[in-house]
Amino acid sequence: MTTRTVDPAQELAAFLRTRRERLDPRDVGLPVRRQARRTPGLRREEVAELAGISIDYLVRLEQARPLRPSADVVEALAGALRLAPDERTYLYDLTRQRPRTSAKPTTTAAPPLARLVTDLSPLPAMVLNHRYDILAWNPEMGRLLIDFDTLPPQQRNSMWLCLIHPETREYYVDRERVVREATAYLRAAWAAYPEDHVLNELISRCITHNEQFARLWAQRDVKINGRGHKVIRHPEAGEIAVHFEVLMPLQDPDQRLMICRAADDDSQAAMDRLRTG
Repeated sequence: MTTRTVDPAQELAAFLRTRRERLDPRDVGLPVRRQARRTPGLRREEVAELAGISIDYLVRLEQARPLRPSADVVEALAGALRLAPDERTYLYDLTRQRPRTSAKPTTTAAPPLARLVTDLSPLPAMVLNHRYDILAWNPEMGRLLIDFDTLPPQQRNSMWLCLIHPETREYYVDRERVVREATAYLRAAWAAYPEDHVLNELISRCITHNEQFARLWAQRDVKINGRGHKVIRHPEAGEIAVHFEVLMPLQDPDQRLMICRAADDDSQAAMDRLRTG
């Protein structure tokens, strides 16, 4: 399985089918019939009726015909399919109905953000772009994860480190959840930056070299986590639980500032030992 620059029609067709098939008729107030359904989820005619569009139009969308639904149709489909906010945004990206905020992906941290990362010490902090490329970090983040200075620039990517790098791929205690959330985020970025060939190459490498990522990518989950909790299995300090917050600067919308803090006293003590050791 490989990926490539986004084909909006093909991906829209697959996304609509998977979202339709996951719905139970009871989720949308439809009566449950005694006769078993031959396929899971809602029928096309049921979605078309809920969205107020013709069955023929929905069929053509699911056949990847080169159509461009209007914003009203996109909103109607999002409601009919009961899409979550991140999935709704993904649908708007696929149909090119959401205005772009950045014409070109950034590959270096904005100088004010790089200085802010330094000023945030002793809290571990780093700047990433939409690909999960690590653009700037402070010493505390390097000690918590890995010394990024020892890595070639093309390997300074948190998704690559989590999935493939031999020293860090087993860092996370709840690895399945962490990879699932990261994969769902990366799919949203893939739709928002359809011409980003570097991002597509990253996704292709992850699909090829990591079975877990390939399985999760095929599920087409879409979700953006701006905050959360992770437990790191650090080789020197043992388990460290952290809360993280991801902020998006208005001036640099392609960059994300991630800040971590200890989730409990034991984790804080472990982070203090790393910082002073």
